[in-house]
Amino acid sequence: MKKNITIILASICLIFSAFKLADFPETEITNGIIDAKLYLPDPENGYYRGTRFDWAGVVPSLTYKGHSYFGQWFPKYDPKLHDAISGPVEEFTPLGFDEAKIGEEFLKIGVGTLVKPNDKKYSFATTYDIKNAGKWTVNKKKDLVEFTHELKDGAGYSYLYKKTVRLVKGKPDMVLEHTLKNTGSKSISTSVYDHNFVMIDNEPSNQNIRIVFPFDVIGEGQGFGSIINVNGKTLNYSRQIQKGDQVFSSGLKGFGPVAKDYDIRIENTKTGAGVRMTSDHPLEKLVYWACPTTSCPEPYIKLAAEPGQEVKWKINYEFYTFQPE
Repeated sequence: MKKNITIILASICLIFSAFKLADFPETEITNGIIDAKLYLPDPENGYYRGTRFDWAGVVPSLTYKGHSYFGQWFPKYDPKLHDAISGPVEEFTPLGFDEAKIGEEFLKIGVGTLVKPNDKKYSFATTYDIKNAGKWTVNKKKDLVEFTHELKDGAGYSYLYKKTVRLVKGKPDMVLEHTLKNTGSKSISTSVYDHNFVMIDNEPSNQNIRIVFPFDVIGEGQGFGSIINVNGKTLNYSRQIQKGDQVFSSGLKGFGPVAKDYDIRIENTKTGAGVRMTSDHPLEKLVYWACPTTSCPEPYIKLAAEPGQEVKWKINYEFYTFQPE
């Protein structure tokens, strides 16, 4: 009898484990140099079902030469929580929100059309009801994942959005390749930024983490001058960020209207691992935010597409190592 009960309990555990493993659609890619895992968009079972970030390209883990670069930085998980997400995720500014009346729709590219619930200002931390999630298609290969999001007549907008997360052959590089085609009758004018929830070797936000720019950076805001300091082209922490603290600047200065200034490095001087972020578009704005677990430069670029037009852009992530200090 006891043996039978043990077998039954073991079977239940195995079934439960199988369901847990199948909770979130995911895939893995590699180029033999970098290994990465990606969560896939799914309106019913996806890991991220919030209304802030683009659902494509959620990277819960990426490793290079034994170093890890992304992970769960937040303490609480909920699929609809606005920031329960990881990796170099992107957010588009909303379209049509101010014009929409209460109960009408507005658009977030990479999410769908959302319902405006009241007369309050738009808030990225609010989880809005999704009226039209569009259609997601995913094409998986060994070293890349191509996401396609098609939205028709959402809040008067229509588009075809493609995002490919690709590991470069023979290089420690990951490229985010984007195409946005305006298939509707309304003009699309928006901004998009990469939040870059970087966690190099799970190092806390402390004196071992530095952020380097190609220009002399000017920064002010919460925690600047106390928790974090500007030293020429570099941001350095003076102490570890404690629970309840955060660092925030609504706009770092010093860059020009050229793509070469979109060149940001985050380094862990303790373990000797870093990542360099570059783009083929110039910076529109450069926000900086950090909490105890992650340090996040947030580079914005401006996008515009008239009906029938298509806009393309790339973001490159180069992973590297150096001698620890």
